[in-house]
Amino acid sequence: MSEEVVLDERRDGYAILTLNRPDRLNSFSIQQHEQLRAALEACAADRDCRAVVLTGAGRGFCAGQDLADRDPAMLGEAPDLGKTLATYYAPLIRLLRSMEKPVICAVNGVAAGAGANIALACDIVIAAKSAKFIQAFSKIGLIPDAGGTYWLTRHLGEARAKALALTAYPLSAEDAANWGLIWRAVDDGELMAEATALAEAFAKGPTRGYALTKQAIQAASTNSLDQQLDLEAQLQREAGLTDDYKEGVSAFLQKRQPNFTGR
Repeated sequence: MSEEVVLDERRDGYAILTLNRPDRLNSFSIQQHEQLRAALEACAADRDCRAVVLTGAGRGFCAGQDLADRDPAMLGEAPDLGKTLATYYAPLIRLLRSMEKPVICAVNGVAAGAGANIALACDIVIAAKSAKFIQAFSKIGLIPDAGGTYWLTRHLGEARAKALALTAYPLSAEDAANWGLIWRAVDDGELMAEATALAEAFAKGPTRGYALTKQAIQAASTNSLDQQLDLEAQLQREAGLTDDYKEGVSAFLQKRQPNFTGR
């Protein structure tokens, strides 16, 4: 029986996925990649799962790639890191971005290397105040990957992106929030309560509307204004045909809480 390196806990309307290699700061092995992808795909396909929380076991969120698996001295030759990215990390990032439901990342400690950038691929990032985001790649002669060059430049601009990447400066959770890299930094003891409260609210919300909102916002950075206005019209047309829109309007007019079904 394979080791359970990703825990999948289902609650009422949402899932909590926990990276579970605490002795290795939840750094990624092939097994952890495979289990996380399988869990996310199961969540994506489950209409009763309307939100996902991603977090880590132990004192850290994720230290990125387990370098013991990619050590040239142990392998006897240089590994093809491009193949590693194309096979494991790029599909994971694309899956997180394409999920048609909110994905919340609860960063409970250090998020380094690809671990930081996997967190940033999620829709909403809440971090414990003790957490740090570290683009550790330059320390071993590599470039930021798993979307790192994209997230940093898009959210922070070229100056800060280059400084964080070249220096491997450990960015505190509070600075990350103040700079606009993540949503919020909270007291350590409040992290999971904050993340699960958000997931519970999303689990009762208009899931299709959330998916269309994600789609529109993710397209905005590469669209012209005219393209974005056209996309908004297209997606709003879809949203207006949902049962949840009908229910939302009825609830508003009747001055009651809506009962959204996610459809």
